[in-house]
Amino acid sequence: MDFLSGLEREIELLPAWVASLGILAAFIFAGLLVHRLVFSLFQRVVGQKDLFWRSLVARTERLGKVVTVAFGLHAAALVAPLTPGQASSLRHLLLVCLIVLVAWIIHNAMHIWSVVYLRRFQLDTEDNLLARKHVTQFRIMRRIANSLLIVLAAAAVLMTFENVRQYGVSLLASAGAAGIVVGLALQPVLKNLLAGVQLAITQPIRIDDAILVEGEFGRVEEITSTYVVVKLWDWRRLVLPLNYFMENPFQNWTRESAPLIGSMMVYLDYTMPVDVVRTKVEEIASRSVNFDGKVLNVAVTDLRENVMQIRVLASAADSGRAFDLRCEMREQLIDFVQQMFPNALPRLRLEETPSATSRHRSGNWQERTG
Repeated sequence: MDFLSGLEREIELLPAWVASLGILAAFIFAGLLVHRLVFSLFQRVVGQKDLFWRSLVARTERLGKVVTVAFGLHAAALVAPLTPGQASSLRHLLLVCLIVLVAWIIHNAMHIWSVVYLRRFQLDTEDNLLARKHVTQFRIMRRIANSLLIVLAAAAVLMTFENVRQYGVSLLASAGAAGIVVGLALQPVLKNLLAGVQLAITQPIRIDDAILVEGEFGRVEEITSTYVVVKLWDWRRLVLPLNYFMENPFQNWTRESAPLIGSMMVYLDYTMPVDVVRTKVEEIASRSVNFDGKVLNVAVTDLRENVMQIRVLASAADSGRAFDLRCEMREQLIDFVQQMFPNALPRLRLEETPSATSRHRSGNWQERTG
């Protein structure tokens, strides 16, 4: 008791700002200590659970630390000998922290909800149309919601300051030239934001869709609130704004389903039997792991001066296998023609007409008898 009373007298002798600073630091330290103990307890509880629960606890570590520090500051403000100005500043700081914490909690809640919902869908399966649909919708809407949340939280924080609040009120009330300038400046952002909402609803593209855009083939790797990243076949990245896909034509090879029909053209001499080509194509397709057994067709689609054009159609489960199947068909078919029918390869004939041949022979005969 003597020690505590002596400590109280020592604290009373200290300057008010030193005592306030010490009390605030002590409460902040106590809050961090409580957070550490509670977080360690939660880590032990979820240590044997699946990855989702461990990730959930790890993701809320920083949020919990900020919450405990805010509660510590609030408790310290009740007992610290603060001046009216210091108390007002501290309350303002706590109000800003409260706004940030609410936005942070909403952000984490949206993330956890989307993760829980999307766990039912797998993109690494062969038939992933439904998964791509839901993943695309949730990712786009979550990014748009996060962008709006950041804007609203920043606006709420700025509105806690008197000067900024008056400026914002006067700007909204005037709705004059400044509002027009701001609207024009934000037009690209708002345009992409609306395009993102429209894209999430109509879904002309989805995550992992195979598309042909700007003359390049690739897959949709990422869809943000403002742009789309397309991973091209040679690992380059093509970045396009969201509104591009709402205003320009492009090819989506996996819009409703992944299977595709691949086509290839073969140019052979007229002496090549078409039935032999058809039989060989069927043999190649039957041995190929890329052929899905749905569509196979061989037809002469054009007759030219020196060659005939033979079109081969073969279906595959997706665009990648369709490309490999066409390459496989070309390689094996040309090898077959080279080995079995070398004279059927495209060639240019140069033949003399009968009249020219007779004149040539007549001239030679006259030279010999002259």
